[in-house]
Amino acid sequence: MLRLPDAWIWDFWFAREGDTHHLYFLRASRALGDPERRHFRASVGHAVSTDLRSWTQLADALVPADRPAFDDVATWTGSVLRGPDDRWYMFYTGAGSTERALVQRIGLATSTDLVTWERHPAAPVLTAAGRWYERFGDSTWQDEAWRDPWVFADPDGDGWHMLITARANEGPVDDRGVIAHARSHDLVHWEAQPPVTAPGSGFGHLEVPQVEIVDGRPILLFSCLHDQLAERCRDARACGVWAVPGDSLLGPFDAAKAQRLTDDSLYSGRLVRDDNGRWQLLAFLHHDEEGRFVGELSDPIPVRVLPDGTVLLGDAEPGTPYSVHGRRQVAPDPTQAGDRTQADTVGV
Repeated sequence: MLRLPDAWIWDFWFAREGDTHHLYFLRASRALGDPERRHFRASVGHAVSTDLRSWTQLADALVPADRPAFDDVATWTGSVLRGPDDRWYMFYTGAGSTERALVQRIGLATSTDLVTWERHPAAPVLTAAGRWYERFGDSTWQDEAWRDPWVFADPDGDGWHMLITARANEGPVDDRGVIAHARSHDLVHWEAQPPVTAPGSGFGHLEVPQVEIVDGRPILLFSCLHDQLAERCRDARACGVWAVPGDSLLGPFDAAKAQRLTDDSLYSGRLVRDDNGRWQLLAFLHHDEEGRFVGELSDPIPVRVLPDGTVLLGDAEPGTPYSVHGRRQVAPDPTQAGDRTQADTVGV
């Protein structure tokens, strides 16, 4: 578990080199007071671990650019992979001051060592495509959703794919959430494709997508807050991490049949293999038992998939969302923590 005494942690992603897991995460100062203010103060933090439990914090990987730039307000969620040139490629979300951070674009930075990152001159490498996807001003939605790029190699070796949190340009405004798709043959030039989920599935957006093959089944993972669900679904659904099986890593995925894996104590889940090759889910600790924002990283939670595609977390029964309520050791008050520079690790 990772807790920073001076900053909240939320969305995150991984890269692995040898026995070391590199964790990249959104962070913002607790001095802001109100955690809702964190979104427009976000930088990308960095920590390393060999067991996914004990973390050593390193210098931040990426911070907002100098103005004017497409990412001069915030750098948000992304993913990292090694390219064919042995460089590491970080795709991330940028929000800029020109549009008051209401338009999101996909940025790119590269590194040779996973520590020092440089923005690629081609960035931003992808913006929302009007053919399939909603642009800012097309509806009454609050922003142009085009974020959380999840990039992976084509299973047949034909370039790379990117999945993106987006919204369709048709249908009821609160029910347009989709996972967008884009393709590339060089990791720099990208072309938008039709979405891998359909609008009308009950979600205003499907955040932080990830696809993996777990126990032989392609699984799409995403998250959604309660107030971002379609209004018609809010009585039956709640906040959390969701999963749905598909026919392949590119789906199609029927998000209307997604299974809620967690309650609102966890959010923005990520699947990762541990040192024994077993799949684990980590998420950020979202709300405590009183509904207060937490902003810490969870310990790994074992994951398995049944033959029918049902995803099980830890000791949760089928159909029962996993919760950390009652399991978590409450960390010390950061205002009483003294002058500490190392990350705290607290068990769950």
